Amino acid sequence: MVNKIKYYKNFDVQKKHKNSIILIGNFDGVHLGHQKLFKKALILKKRKKYKIGVVTFDPIPKMFFFKKIRNYRISNFDQKLDILKKFKVDFVINKKFDLKFFEKKFNYRIINPSPLKKKKKIISSTSIRKLLEKGQISTANKYLDRNWSIQGIVKFGRRLGKTIGFPTCNIDIGNYVIAKPGVYAVKILINKTKKKLSGIANLGYRPTFNQNKILLEVNIFNFKKNLYNKKLTVEFLNFIRGEKKFNGIDELKKQIKIDVKIAKKLK
Repeated sequence: MVNKIKYYKNFDVQKKHKNSIILIGNFDGVHLGHQKLFKKALILKKRKKYKIGVVTFDPIPKMFFFKKIRNYRISNFDQKLDILKKFKVDFVINKKFDLKFFEKKFNYRIINPSPLKKKKKIISSTSIRKLLEKGQISTANKYLDRNWSIQGIVKFGRRLGKTIGFPTCNIDIGNYVIAKPGVYAVKILINKTKKKLSGIANLGYRPTFNQNKILLEVNIFNFKKNLYNKKLTVEFLNFIRGEKKFNGIDELKKQIKIDVKIAKKLK
């Protein structure tokens, strides 16, 4: 049975959620290092019969203090909640972060465990962002303990893919971190269905078409249904190649066929 989480926007919580185990942080990505904390909280929950609560922030404090930062998040809030359910979290306080909150003091006892390391490297949201930016998706996925994914709504585009026989779903990545621009083997979930479909994605600026805005374009293999305005979750499995400007449409089409063959072998 999936745990149901009570959601709060402030500290005015129900009586049953007072005197709980509280985990405070952004928990962006809810990676293995974060999961170490939640496992520790689960042990305390069973021993002391406490509830587990999470205090997280919107915006992420770094994005608050540095207004120019846009593409930073590893996961969105809905993805974060889905993962927290697996760790039996009872409630979440998603607090608006501002200077007033930053300067406020609270009374609580802190348990600060040591960071989790893999091959002498600390697993952190920062290290995962760097891995994604370098196209090291396999290692990032290991640190996350799942496939890194982007959720978004399929938008109408210029339909350039369809004109070259390669229709794609166009997704604005919002404030997700920008992984290395290029082509990836992916799995796709439509809305909240459990069946994963195989496909290929291009994350980039589409230099062949003289575009300059980052866009996620996804082609689902052997799929012809209309997905406009549907929510897709695109899981990144393998990095195939970096983004490249081609001399023309024919050269691009030839490369896409090669990319698809590689992606199908990797699925």
